[in-house]
This record gives sequence, C-alpha cells and structure tokens, in this order.
Amino acid sequence: MSTLVRSREVSILLVLLLVIAAATVKTPSFLFSGNSWRDLLLTPSILLLLAVGEAVVIITRSVDLSVGSTLGLTAYLTGRLFIDHPGLPILVVVAAGLLAGAFLGLLNGLLVGFGKVPALVITLGTLYIYRGIVLTWAGSKRINASDMPSGFLELGTQQVLSIPVLFLVAVVVLVAVGYYLRTARGGRELYAIGSDPEAAVLYGLRVRRRVIAAFILSGALAGLAGVVFAARYGTVSSDAGTGIELQAVAAVVIGGVAIFGGSGTVWGAAIGAVLLITINRALPILGIPDFWQQALVGALILSAIVLDRLLTARRNRKLVESRDVA
Repeated sequence: MSTLVRSREVSILLVLLLVIAAATVKTPSFLFSGNSWRDLLLTPSILLLLAVGEAVVIITRSVDLSVGSTLGLTAYLTGRLFIDHPGLPILVVVAAGLLAGAFLGLLNGLLVGFGKVPALVITLGTLYIYRGIVLTWAGSKRINASDMPSGFLELGTQQVLSIPVLFLVAVVVLVAVGYYLRTARGGRELYAIGSDPEAAVLYGLRVRRRVIAAFILSGALAGLAGVVFAARYGTVSSDAGTGIELQAVAAVVIGGVAIFGGSGTVWGAAIGAVLLITINRALPILGIPDFWQQALVGALILSAIVLDRLLTARRNRKLVESRDVA
C-alpha cells in the first residue's frame, strides 16, 4: 500500500480527479449531463492508443515522432478501402490499418536499429515522409461520412453499459501491453535496454530485435488509432493527426515514463493522455485563457522531467550509500 501511494501513477490520477472535480463544481454539466460522461471517455481514446505505443518506445530510450503521420496515413487508407472496395468487411479494414501501421513502424525500427542514428532524427524524417505520402495521395480531397458504411461509423458512438466501445478497445490494448511489460521476459528486457543499452548488449540481450519490436508495436497502435479516428470523426483529410505526436510524447512524460528510458508504465502514460484531454476541456470552463492552458501543459511536462531526474539522483545516491555500508 505504501508503494502504491507513492507511485507516480497515483499522483497523476489525483491531479486528473482534481481537474474533473473543479470543472464539475464550476459547471455541473461537465460531468453530469447526457453526453459529458461519454465524451470524457471517448475523446481520449485515440491519444490513449498512441501514448501506449509511444511509452513502449520511450522505455527503450528511443522516441517515435512519426505516430501522427502514421495515424493520418492509415486513417485515409481506411476511407479509401471502403470507397474502392465496397462491401469489404470491417474487420479486414481494421486489420489493414494495423498492418499498415506496423509496416511503417518496422521501417522506423530498421532505420534506428541498423542505421545507428538517434531515433529522434530518424522519426523526425519519417514524420515528414509519411505526411508527404498522405498529402500526395489525398491532395485536397476529403473522405466524408457518406463514403464509409454506417456499421463502421456506429463504432464511434456505440456504448456498452454506457461506456464507449472505442474506449473499451483502448483499455483492452492498455491491459494487454501493460501485462506483457510487467510479466513477460521480453517486457522486462525492454526496461533493461532503456536503463543501460551498453550493459544490455554485454549481458547478451537482443537489443536490436527488441527495439525494432517496440517500433512495430508503436506503428501498429498508431495504425489502429487511424482506424479509430475515421470511425470517431467520420471525415478524413490530409491533415488528420497533425501535431498529435507531440501530445503523445507529452502524455507519456507527464504519466511518469522517464524520457531517458528504463522506467515508467503504460498505465501512467494512459492516465497522462486522459489528463491532457481533460485539461483542454476543463480549463476553458474554469475561465483560464488559452495562453495559460498551453503554459500549464508545458509546466506539467517540465515538472515531470525535473521530478524524474530528482528521483533518479536520489535512487543512485542510496545505491552508492548501500554499497559503502556493505
């Protein structure tokens, strides 16, 4: 219980609950109205998927800045499949989005693993490449809700026991990835690689393979987020997902995943994603100007990084003291 209370995830969750409580006190309809509860869960679903994949990559001491462009590409691919192949089963389209995202993630992973170039540089380049493909493919065209089957669009509004289906999908992904990282040997190796890549190589871990796998997972979840985007909003243009990669990284960092790798959980990243979306909805209700909304998000990011460095320094100091005593 003591460990649970001191965890970063609980701290971020308390901040989230405080934001919701403050907005609800100011405007009760923020939480207690027909669609407010649904929107509170539905809106973060896309960012939650991106944050889970991004967290796995950052845990390995890398970063994936191309997830927004991957989302845009797979979202447009989803619409084109329905237009060019009428009657195509929805599950086939979802699988196509996942595979397309995984392929783009594989390209990132291969370039990082074999190119010996920092992931920040590689994925910054693929961010523009993937976005350029979408711009060339889509141009000024836009896919409308009328171009996609009603059964697919209903996924964006369907609920199970008043909980949106898309949010349940994101939660299933979150639980699966979180369980793997905590219990599987491959998941623990990702943390080892992020903690000290050179030591992981000396220990005999397959560092390159694990890093590539992390990028494939990030790309696949970005592809799934693109499919969810199309179902959620019903329209897709060439600018879909622009800038959301920065929100994904911010959610991960705010959620307690160390930007230098080796620590953190996807649970914290998910809470960070929900917190970011909730802040954007709640602060206007509280009468806070746009400038201070952005400044608050920036302050949260800086605070998370500073806190992580302080905790790391404290942990290292205790390790040194314990060795001296021994």
